[in-house]
Amino acid sequence: MTIVHGLHHITAVAADPQRNADFYTRVLGLRLVKKTVNQDDPSSYHLYYGDDRGRPGTAMTFFPFPGVPAGQAGRGQPLETRFSVPADAIAAWQSQLADAGVTVTPGDTDVPMLQFHDPDGLPLALIGDAPSSIAADTRGETAIRGFSGMSLASHRPVATARVLTGLLDYVESGAGVGGTRFVSVDAPHARHIDLVEDVAPGQAGYGTVHHVAFRVADRPALLERLERIRAWQLPCSGEVDRYYFRSVYFREPGGMLFEIATDDPGFDVDEPVESLGSDLKLPPAHEPMRATIEAQLPALVSRPR
Repeated sequence: MTIVHGLHHITAVAADPQRNADFYTRVLGLRLVKKTVNQDDPSSYHLYYGDDRGRPGTAMTFFPFPGVPAGQAGRGQPLETRFSVPADAIAAWQSQLADAGVTVTPGDTDVPMLQFHDPDGLPLALIGDAPSSIAADTRGETAIRGFSGMSLASHRPVATARVLTGLLDYVESGAGVGGTRFVSVDAPHARHIDLVEDVAPGQAGYGTVHHVAFRVADRPALLERLERIRAWQLPCSGEVDRYYFRSVYFREPGGMLFEIATDDPGFDVDEPVESLGSDLKLPPAHEPMRATIEAQLPALVSRPR
């Protein structure tokens, strides 16, 4: 049987692509690993940030929609995206975020944790729990290593818990941060989900998570999960080719959009690792429309940290 290995990527909605890129690259130090378009709406960007290669379990992605109304994170949505950093880097991060004008609140947990929001109001956290097996990359010793996990607020928490354990291979492991913790036991990182309750209903818009993607190795593993999703009679997309990975999207009973995505082929399929994120990349189906697409997209400037 195939195994789900924790989180693959998390996709949220932003208001302004330049402000979004500046915050995630200059303040959080993530690398812009792919500058492409929303394949369902190629008039807008899809921006991917991650470690130096954009490995699965590190990729935070955004749909920047200028003019979209503000959202409100709440019930029926994924809530707080949590990044993993070395425990001894938390003090440096607190100072760095303060210098950038970001308001930070220490988390109420035994593990060092800093909670804050991005410029659109998206809830974020840094957790000092980076596994020693995940070495620093070209961004330095204190750099974000990828996801630690995230929190979810379901309209039907019992049903969502059943999906996490019965379909996505998570195991309930007691109390988490503000809720019940579920752990992907075979994932090397990006492995926890906290299911929280007593949250006001959410509203879609910028500053909210659009969907959460879970990780499988390859297409055979994805198709095996697709069979199980259909057996559960959950609304789903069927297999979708996203060029950098293959996916299945489904709506879980608590209202959230989940995705299962493959590790392969990865972000270096159309540009070398050394220049990831430098140029606008389009999937083959959109390449004939490049001139029209480029004319519609706002300029996006890469600024040094």
